[in-house]
Amino acid sequence: MTARAAMSARRSWSKVTDAAPSDDELHSLVAIAGRVADHSSLHPWRLITLRGDDRDRLGAAIADAVGDDTPAKKPLRAPLLIAVVASFRPSHKVPRWEQEAVASGVAHMLSLLLDEAGWGVIWRTGHYTRAEPLARVHGLGPDEELLGWLYVGGKPEHKDGTRKPLDPAAFVSGLPRG
Repeated sequence: MTARAAMSARRSWSKVTDAAPSDDELHSLVAIAGRVADHSSLHPWRLITLRGDDRDRLGAAIADAVGDDTPAKKPLRAPLLIAVVASFRPSHKVPRWEQEAVASGVAHMLSLLLDEAGWGVIWRTGHYTRAEPLARVHGLGPDEELLGWLYVGGKPEHKDGTRKPLDPAAFVSGLPRG
């Protein structure tokens, strides 16, 4: 499959089965996703896998962050969650926003690779991603920020729906003339 075909076929899978890639399979895909454009090769990102009871711990941390007594059930929607972390590096050439863009790029490339490998993926975030209970449960350092999670599982039997085509003219323009 070409990159163009993989991108054209990509969709978010809000519901997945209990199957998930092995650590070895995930590592082989991360090795490729890590080739994203990265000014100064800082590798300002890391990924944290959550399987099994780790998802319950995340649900409790989300509840703590939003002031709820009942653990959130959202993390149980997929057998594998991959936390995407921007891990900022000191640099006089590469600002924080660019380093966060690299971490986001790794997540997006990984989601494409997972989809191409036959896994259902959706990137989930929430207003609580930057909350202290979430930083604590993920073991984040002072120069790290949680960007969200890739929820990964098997693709269920699904009939392809029609996606509304994107009108590129609405998003591409030349430089304005003054």
